Amino acid sequence: MKAAVLYQQGLERPYRDSRPLVVESVELDEPGAGELLVEITAAGLCHSDLSTIEGIRPRPVPQVPGHEAAGIVRALGPGVDDVKLGDQVVMVFVMSCGTCAYCTGGRPHLCNVSARAKLEGTLLGGARRLHLNGRPLNHNAGISCFAEYAVVSRGSVVVVDPDVPSQDAALFGCAVITGVGAVVNTAAVPAGASMAVVGLGGVGLNALLAGTVVDAAVIVAVDTNTVKLELARTLGAAHTFNARESDCAEQVLEATGGGVDFAFEMAGTVAAWETAYALTRRGGTLVSAGLTAADARFGVNPYDLVSQEKSILGSYMGSATPERDIPRFMDLYKQGRLPVNRLRSGTLALEDINTGFDRLADGEVVRQIIVF
Repeated sequence: MKAAVLYQQGLERPYRDSRPLVVESVELDEPGAGELLVEITAAGLCHSDLSTIEGIRPRPVPQVPGHEAAGIVRALGPGVDDVKLGDQVVMVFVMSCGTCAYCTGGRPHLCNVSARAKLEGTLLGGARRLHLNGRPLNHNAGISCFAEYAVVSRGSVVVVDPDVPSQDAALFGCAVITGVGAVVNTAAVPAGASMAVVGLGGVGLNALLAGTVVDAAVIVAVDTNTVKLELARTLGAAHTFNARESDCAEQVLEATGGGVDFAFEMAGTVAAWETAYALTRRGGTLVSAGLTAADARFGVNPYDLVSQEKSILGSYMGSATPERDIPRFMDLYKQGRLPVNRLRSGTLALEDINTGFDRLADGEVVRQIIVF
C-alpha cells in the first residue's frame, strides 16, 4: 500500500522542499488477535502531527504518522466479534486496553497500556504491523492513518453511522472529541457561564461550537489569525480579539466585566497559557487541551491562585469515553448543532501532504482532509 513515512523529525521548512514525509510502498501485516484492518477513507492533518514533524513531540522514527481518520473495516483479527466487515469506524488516538485501573475506573483516555505503546511506536499488544523492505516501521498513536490502510487495535476505533460523510466523521476522533470534550466533560461548563477560547485551530473551534451547545452566555475567541477570528464570529463567538495586540487581555477583561468563568487554552504555547490565565475571573478555571513542547514551563503566582480561588485543569482527549461520547457528539452534528463540516479547509492527495503541513504551520487552514 501507499503510506507517508516520517524518517527524521525537525527538518526545516518549507516542507515541500525538505520533504519530511515520503510516500513509500509499505507492507502491512494481517491483523492479529484483538486487531482489525481498516481501509482509510479520510484522514485529517492535525497540529499534533505537525508537532511530531517539528520534533516538539519526540517519537520513534521511522514511522507512519496520522491519528485522526475514518475508514471501512475490511478484515477482523481473532477475538474481534463486536465489529462487522463494512462498518464505518472513527479512529481515536488512545487505544484503551479496557482492563487497566484507568479503563475500568471510567477514564479510558488515560489508559496506561496505551500510553506506553504510543511511546514505543507499537500497537496495544506490542506488535508492529508496518514494514518497509522487510524492516519494521513505528506506528503513530496506534493508528498511522496517513496510508491507504491501517491495522489497529480494537480499542482504537468506534463504529459510527455509515451515512455520515467520511470527511466529517474523521474529525470526531481528535478535533471534535478533544475540543467538545474539554467543554462538556473536563470543565462541565454550565448554561449561562462565560467562556473564552484561546487558539482557533480544529480543537479550539470545536470547543467554541461546544460553548453554543451548552448555552454559554458569552463566548470569546482569541487568536492571531484574522480569518479564523472572522470564522469564530460566524460560529457563535460574541467577541473576537487578536492576541498580537499588546492589550488583548485588557480588552477581554473590559468586554466581559472582569474576565470569563472558563478559559480554554487550545494553542499549545506558553503565551496562550498566559493569555488564558489572565482572562479568567475570580473563581474562574483555566482548562488546557493544547500540548506544549515537553520542556515548556508555565509560571503561576500561588497567592493569586489561592486568593482568587482559580483552578487549572488539564484535558486529554476531552476526558472522553469514546464509545459514549463520539455517538452523542455525532448526534449533535446530525441535528445541525455541531456543524463540524464548516471547519474543513479542503482536501488533498497523500502525495501533497508536505505542502498541507506547510499550510497548517502558516496558520492558513483549520482542517485539511486527505482523501484516498
